[in-house]
Amino acid sequence: MTTTKKLLVLMLACLLVGSFAFAGGQKEGAATPAATGKITIAFVPKTLGIAVFDAMDNGAKEAAKDTGANVEVVYQGPSSPTAEGQISIISTLIAQHVNAIEISTNDTDALVPICKKAMDAGIKVISYDSAIALDGRILHVAPWDDEQVGRSAVQLISKMINNTGEIAILSTSATTTNQNTWIKWMKAELQDPKYANLKLDAIAYGYDEADKSYTEAMGLFKSYPNLAGIISPTTIGIAAAAKALEDASLAGKIQLTGYGLPSQMKKYIQDGTCTAMELYNPVDLGYASTFIAYDLVKGNLSSVKVGDSFDMGRMGKRTVLDGNVIVQGNTFVFDKSNIDQYAAIF
Repeated sequence: MTTTKKLLVLMLACLLVGSFAFAGGQKEGAATPAATGKITIAFVPKTLGIAVFDAMDNGAKEAAKDTGANVEVVYQGPSSPTAEGQISIISTLIAQHVNAIEISTNDTDALVPICKKAMDAGIKVISYDSAIALDGRILHVAPWDDEQVGRSAVQLISKMINNTGEIAILSTSATTTNQNTWIKWMKAELQDPKYANLKLDAIAYGYDEADKSYTEAMGLFKSYPNLAGIISPTTIGIAAAAKALEDASLAGKIQLTGYGLPSQMKKYIQDGTCTAMELYNPVDLGYASTFIAYDLVKGNLSSVKVGDSFDMGRMGKRTVLDGNVIVQGNTFVFDKSNIDQYAAIF
């Protein structure tokens, strides 16, 4: 072998050794997109094919543009709402070296181990809508504040019935945590002296079954002939109550509000059976959580503390609360002025 050939072989060997050494020195999970300046955020819903999560994804993509950076949102979810399906998705995302993962979890505790693995790999993990236990995430972005949710429902029904009359609540079950929390705040709001002319007659439970909720609504009409309004803090309950009101020819005589899906309630809002209802805006929730995920990646933050402030783009800034929770906003009111727009989304 000539001297020139020997030198070429030696140089090639050195290059190969250097390449292997560099590859071996990479931290597990270091995001490949970071090398190109690209930030990849995975948006993981409970399951695919649900309109409300598709709306959140639209908000997520809007936030990606508003960051002004090279941010890509990938929308990946299981075909059915199971923890196992989400665990499989997250395992794949870890292998793909995404920069951040946002999850609406199907199981608060079951996803903790895989999310810990993701965070150990340098991926920023947050939950939105449905929270992962604290050990499995950096932050949780809640759609609304429970106290505000409960109080605002009373404020709405009071306005509808001129702050005078008998009301009832049609809930899911007596053991449903979030429903009971909202009802607790409804009762607290009713203690205000300004509601002295309002009387809560009963709380009925439809167990989030359309037929059962319909039957319970009919029972309320019969048991309380002077009933002026109903609050149903459940999407199934409010739709069933609306149908019951129409079938009993009581639409407009008994007012209805609560928390409903625009696509399900469009007809009843347009015909006046339910003049206004609430829910959170899913587009805004997807936007807020994605902007926060971007903030975590940009700042290389693996932990946060109560009192820290985060930018949410067009939605302003929010502060971290106990449990590492950020509240995205308040309830969003749907009425005739906007129902068509949102019914087309979710």
